[in-house]
Amino acid sequence: MQHIPRKRFGQNFLTDQGIIQSIVRAINPQPDDIMVEIGPGLGALTDPLLKTLPRLHVVEIDRDIIARLENNYPKARLTIHAGDALKFDFSSLGERIRVVGNLPYNISTPILFHLSEYVANIIDMHFMLQKEVVERMVAAPSAPEYGRLSVMLQYRYAMELQFIVPPDAFHPAPKVESAIVRMIPYAELPHPAQDEALFGAIVTAAFGQRRKTLRNTLRAYLDDAGFAALGIDPGLRAENLGVEEFVAIANYCSQKM
Repeated sequence: MQHIPRKRFGQNFLTDQGIIQSIVRAINPQPDDIMVEIGPGLGALTDPLLKTLPRLHVVEIDRDIIARLENNYPKARLTIHAGDALKFDFSSLGERIRVVGNLPYNISTPILFHLSEYVANIIDMHFMLQKEVVERMVAAPSAPEYGRLSVMLQYRYAMELQFIVPPDAFHPAPKVESAIVRMIPYAELPHPAQDEALFGAIVTAAFGQRRKTLRNTLRAYLDDAGFAALGIDPGLRAENLGVEEFVAIANYCSQKM
């Protein structure tokens, strides 16, 4: 029976075999990997991954797809975790896991932030996402795409856009281009924040009204003396600061508390 893609799950199934093989080459699975695929769908990546991996974990929410997976793969090869990836405990799979998937566009950003909670357990991640999202993830300061997502992810990961995937590689074809991104957690953070919750709050405040200057958006955290002590121009906007500067602000505020 043909599976009808469900809009509420953001389902667009990858069908282009050339693109599929390029993704697998980028992932480069090894036989001893502990790998988990988010949203396996109809098995476009699952099949080629299992040609190398003796066992693969998948997280899937669609009951019809779960039934198809159970029929198509033996339990010894495919471990199915039925449920929402946003609620899944990825640390339950082990201390050194690799994560892959074609993430639904409608929940891609929340999943990325959820996975950041398990960064200590993750070797690397390879995802297909909306190209616009990947461009935001890897953007440099002062670029139009640079924003809160850029800062929060670049704080934890080295990231690289691998290649673009056209809409006609999917069924149904989405209205946007996609891209493959590689994310590798830093073994040691280049710029560690003393209080990561405070760091996140400052970044959120700074980009909350991105056309306003830092003097206005960070009024609750820094006065002119604080900006002067940090050597940061309060007339700049959030998009002009890199991760290092945001961490410096957070650490300065943390020490003042």
